Amino acid sequence: MQQNLTSGSVFQNVVRFSLPYLLSYFLQTLYGMADLFIVGQFEPVAATTAVSIGSQVMHMLTVMLVGLAMGTTVTIAQAVGAGDKKRAARAVGNTVTLFGGISALLTVLLLLLVRRITAVMSTPAEAVDGTVRYLTICFLGIPFITAYNVLSSIFRGMGNSKSPMYFIACACVCNIALDYLFMGAMRLGPMGAALGTTLSQAVSVLLALLAISKRGLGLPLHRSDLRPDKAVSGDILKIGLPITCQDGLIQVAFIVITVIANQRGLTDAAAVGIVEKVISFLFLVPSSMLSTVSALGAQNFGAGKPERARKTLLYAILLAAGFGVIVAAIVQFVAEPIVGLFTPDEAAIVAGGQYLRGYIFDCIFAGLHFSFSGYFCACGKSGLSFLHNITAIVLVRVPGVWLMSRMYPQTLLPMGLATAAGSALSVVICVIAYTVLRKKEARAALGG
Repeated sequence: MQQNLTSGSVFQNVVRFSLPYLLSYFLQTLYGMADLFIVGQFEPVAATTAVSIGSQVMHMLTVMLVGLAMGTTVTIAQAVGAGDKKRAARAVGNTVTLFGGISALLTVLLLLLVRRITAVMSTPAEAVDGTVRYLTICFLGIPFITAYNVLSSIFRGMGNSKSPMYFIACACVCNIALDYLFMGAMRLGPMGAALGTTLSQAVSVLLALLAISKRGLGLPLHRSDLRPDKAVSGDILKIGLPITCQDGLIQVAFIVITVIANQRGLTDAAAVGIVEKVISFLFLVPSSMLSTVSALGAQNFGAGKPERARKTLLYAILLAAGFGVIVAAIVQFVAEPIVGLFTPDEAAIVAGGQYLRGYIFDCIFAGLHFSFSGYFCACGKSGLSFLHNITAIVLVRVPGVWLMSRMYPQTLLPMGLATAAGSALSVVICVIAYTVLRKKEARAALGG
């Protein structure tokens, strides 16, 4: 299952690694989109709002877990690039122990706070009960969500992005079938959506474990590797914590935006919830570039080939930004029909189209700063990724959305543009940080 990505064509490595990762992200995102699509066919707008709010909370949690697991991906990739299989095995073992404890703690804590979380989201009264039921079931499934994403991070650190794609593909088919059973035939509403998602995640974990039991990981993994190792766990957390904090703050910003929309009424709440799902789907390419640059860049840094890591960054930027420009142009003409796929409510379709037309420009800027973030992670500077994101959130994204909401109460378009403006600031900071890093590397090379 191990693949060395420190030789051969850099562009081909980027494409070969990112395509399976992109498809995996697509299938995982399809979970939430399928939930919204199917609940919208059988239930009123209150149920759609409950699923959109509940799934946004779960998306935040999942993104933070993935961010923390990035420490595993980079640590294993650096060890693989350096040819140190023992170090890679210790990273795998410590990851299992570390995340096992984290998932248990999260499950208990979030179940105790489920109603408070629903209240903090400013959930409209009509959707409160549905949101609570949705979140309760999803919180019970946190061990499965954690296990899948941790196993995926291990595979990707070893250069294998195909296996997670196969696991999630099977789970996605299962999820769609269960959604129609629970929400269509059994009419369980938001609770049915949560049941489908949770059981499908369990399927993906089971498939991953079966694959490992049959083929192994290609590492000398022993029971002793499960024992907490301060140095190894420290390496994982040093990289992962800034990323999970960054991703958490980004999601908090999105939740604040959702709260602002919820306060405008049920229609705007449903519109923003739907568009967030659409955007999470379109962000698959930028997100896949972040992970691709992280994994490939880390292997190349581990192998002492920084020039290949920089080429990886360049190709990722070109692919992601090009995708963003094309999608942003197309969406200007088809915004309402896209939103209409998820709800028959005409008012929600109009409001969602406004929000999507502004928000879509974020795809261009996200393609750039996600790629830079991957590079910063690969070279052990994940704190820079946290820095540019928190700066953009605090200075532009949240205050901008709040201000636009107050200034333009009849349209969601300015709120969408404000989110894109936050990412534009991130790009500026990333370019400055990268330039400073390159100058330091050049001075160090001359000094050596």
